[in-house]
Amino acid sequence: MKKTLLLGAALVALAFAKPASAELKFAPGEDARFHWENFEDLKKVDLKGETLSIFGPWRGEDEALVRSVLEYFSEATGATINYSSSENYEQQIVIDTQAGSPPNIAILPQPGLLQDLASKGLLVPLGDDVANFVRDNYGAGQSWVDLGTYKDKDGAEKFFAFPYKADLKSLVWYVPENFEEAGYEVPKTWEEMQALADQIVADGGVPWCIGLGSGGATGWPATDWVEDIMLRTALPDTYDKWTTNEIPFNDPAVVNALTIFANIATNDKYVDGGKAAVAAKDFRDSPKGLFGLPPKCYLHRQASFISSFFPEGTVLGEDADFFYLPPFADKPELGTPVLGAGTLVAITKDSKAAREFINFLEMPLAHEIWMAQSGLLTPLKTVNQDAYANEQLKKQGDILVNASTFRFDGSDLMPGKIGAGAFWTGMIDLVGGKSPEAVATEIQTSWDAIK
Repeated sequence: MKKTLLLGAALVALAFAKPASAELKFAPGEDARFHWENFEDLKKVDLKGETLSIFGPWRGEDEALVRSVLEYFSEATGATINYSSSENYEQQIVIDTQAGSPPNIAILPQPGLLQDLASKGLLVPLGDDVANFVRDNYGAGQSWVDLGTYKDKDGAEKFFAFPYKADLKSLVWYVPENFEEAGYEVPKTWEEMQALADQIVADGGVPWCIGLGSGGATGWPATDWVEDIMLRTALPDTYDKWTTNEIPFNDPAVVNALTIFANIATNDKYVDGGKAAVAAKDFRDSPKGLFGLPPKCYLHRQASFISSFFPEGTVLGEDADFFYLPPFADKPELGTPVLGAGTLVAITKDSKAAREFINFLEMPLAHEIWMAQSGLLTPLKTVNQDAYANEQLKKQGDILVNASTFRFDGSDLMPGKIGAGAFWTGMIDLVGGKSPEAVATEIQTSWDAIK
């Protein structure tokens, strides 16, 4: 198994090595949306003769996009970049680092995996100056610093992982034409959203489409609901303690979040098909009700990626749009929290090129090149928001930049047996009618069993 993975990574690295005369996606200086002064600054960094190895999760179309960014670093500095990936990248990076043959840079979407590598002395601290940069220049900067701060092998907390490319989950999708015909307005608070749901019911409609089906992963969309509600009803510190089990899963704050979700998902008047359809409906099919004639629902809470499953030809911003999942009016101290995910960049083998690459990621240009091609959201406040490929991405980027708090998907931070196990199945039990208290207690019992 290990030999197969190692061979696969080696072949991928060869396939992704930088061609001798690569063509830059955008000619330096020609597109006024980009910070081209960053490219001029990069030219002052001499890395000729040096090779920078980067291992990341991006393959296929995303691999082509990240390479388009890496070309600018290579072209300006003279460094040769070898980018590699693997279908089993989580296992591969562990094998490579423990075998003493790590890449210079590891890019991973799992904070828990990075913490494990840091605790074994397999990551290189980025330094306080980099942490301060993130704190000062990212929306909800302290949240991102905390996300990349781990304990080293001596138990000391250090900043190891730089955030690059974020994912946004705190969105509610709707069809503007449906709202206009019914006279509905986008809610600004949770209470207004609840009042809208009640008005939709009074008008003979159904507020929500919810689908939790996902094969062996059935239940996961409900965990996002609960996490978003937690961020809007409890302090960020409470959320953090929940994901690490410093407070039990059946803590009142968690039970409250489960109850709020259950009150929506198990109300036959509130969900398309009634509560019996929630667990059975595939999450990829659930937004289709928005586009029915007449609409089967008016609201659908899901991450930014869900638009990929809208009917063919759907024009975002016209046929479908979104709004930020609003906060509770009676919880102003919680601000505008955002739930999401993202990739984190760490140094696994130190070198001058590796350090300069982290400096490159601090530059707006490193984000704008990808932003302009679609597929990348960034909380970096210094980028030109007009560099986004379309207005929808720009609006999502604005939500990230203006977030008061950012928190990573909670189930992804929990042990696999909980976050990708008991939590998922517990959500199915919840929409099936089991009480929030019973569900939370059962999940906590499962957590206790793995200690």
